[in-house]
Amino acid sequence: MAKAGKPLFSFGGRVSFKQLTTFTTQLSTLQDAGLPIVRSLKILQGQMKPGTLKNTLVTVAEDVESGSTFSESLSKHPKIFDRLFVNMVKAGEMGGVLDTILRRLAEFMEKSQKLKKRIIGAAVYPVAVLSVAGLILAGILVWVVPQFKKIFKDMNVPLPAMTEMLIAASNNVVNLWWIAPVLVVMGIFGYKLFTSNKTGKSIMDRIFISMPLFGEIIRKSSISRFTRTLGTLISSGVPILEALAIVKSAISNQVIGNAIGAVHDSIREGESIAEPLAQSGEFDDIVVNMIDVGEETGELDKMLIKIADNYDEEVDVVVASMVSLMEPMLIIFMGLVIGFIVIALFLPLITLVQKMG
Repeated sequence: MAKAGKPLFSFGGRVSFKQLTTFTTQLSTLQDAGLPIVRSLKILQGQMKPGTLKNTLVTVAEDVESGSTFSESLSKHPKIFDRLFVNMVKAGEMGGVLDTILRRLAEFMEKSQKLKKRIIGAAVYPVAVLSVAGLILAGILVWVVPQFKKIFKDMNVPLPAMTEMLIAASNNVVNLWWIAPVLVVMGIFGYKLFTSNKTGKSIMDRIFISMPLFGEIIRKSSISRFTRTLGTLISSGVPILEALAIVKSAISNQVIGNAIGAVHDSIREGESIAEPLAQSGEFDDIVVNMIDVGEETGELDKMLIKIADNYDEEVDVVVASMVSLMEPMLIIFMGLVIGFIVIALFLPLITLVQKMG
């Protein structure tokens, strides 16, 4: 028989970053109020809707009641609670400051979520505009252009090169439309296959980080995540080498990840953080110098958080600049496409009118 309060069946599902952030914030509030961890977990579990996180919290609470530590219980669910989460909780338990650590973790997650939303929000506008434009263009090529093609054929009108190009494009869309989804599927499959190994992932990440505007956003957001994560871990009492290993696994960009790996090796050999960061060429001089000053003054964690705050602001500026630049570019592009279609369709009509005259 199942234990009381534990569901008989736990259907697999994903826990969103927003759900986890909300849970961490609420748990830090309850811990700050002085409630025991088990009671806090049961309170939060009781007010949640049925789902993966609710079922997991039931298991975690039972493990803690059985004698496991909170961090040990969390580590049994790596798909929900990553190394960063577990190690920060472990550091909080060892230092007797779990409420403070959870608050820092909640703040870190909230800022990470805001940064992610800003980047996604910047991509929504151009994708939406291009999608609508693509549908309109497809509609013109599939239904409008063939009607004009019949008129031109019936009237035996000589077609200029622009019109021939438009009709050829229309024929390709009507007859070969199925190639587009095949190419998309093949492209996605090829990309995943190529990036399934470290070499391919590193090459693609290097291409992404070298792109104009988009590359700058990726680089700055990766550096922000690196400095904020490392600063949060160090301020929570996690050893520097362990913190760097956690940070490297949390950074998706392989180029920045390789630079962090070099820092890890440097510190293990008794050297500084700043030197390998400078040698990588991926970090601005101001970042390297601020980290160097932080090491010298013994306030590395505070300096790292300050760098992250500055880079978050810079990401905002770059995102705003990108959106401002893309708006006129999209308008010009759409104007050129529509202008080409109108001229290509009306040139034969002008010739026809002249013949009739």
